[in-house]
Amino acid sequence: MNPAASLSFREAVLALVSRIPQGRLASYGQIALMAGFPRRPRQVGMVLKGLPETTELPWHRVVNTKGYVPTKGRWWGAQLQIARLRAEGIAVDELGNLDLEWYRWDGGGDSHPPIPPPEGTD
Repeated sequence: MNPAASLSFREAVLALVSRIPQGRLASYGQIALMAGFPRRPRQVGMVLKGLPETTELPWHRVVNTKGYVPTKGRWWGAQLQIARLRAEGIAVDELGNLDLEWYRWDGGGDSHPPIPPPEGTD
């Protein structure tokens, strides 16, 4: 049984995002799938966008499935997200691109970030 099935969509998203360890990433689609709503990745973004600025939830660890921090309509938020990811040791270039597969969270409790990818392995 899917533990997220008994929660509302919003509750399931917030519960999953709260479990993403430092130095790991998940995509909007991955969170939607894990929450039991595989066709709602945009709604994951809407839930996270609605969080108060003072939230302690690690919203910044959720990124686009193509491996970048989306900036459309949220340039300042994207810059904050990039800064937070870099502070956790995640390599993010000046355009917001990152190696999602390298840093991807598998849903487990892994609290150890992976070794950063070698330079020049884009």
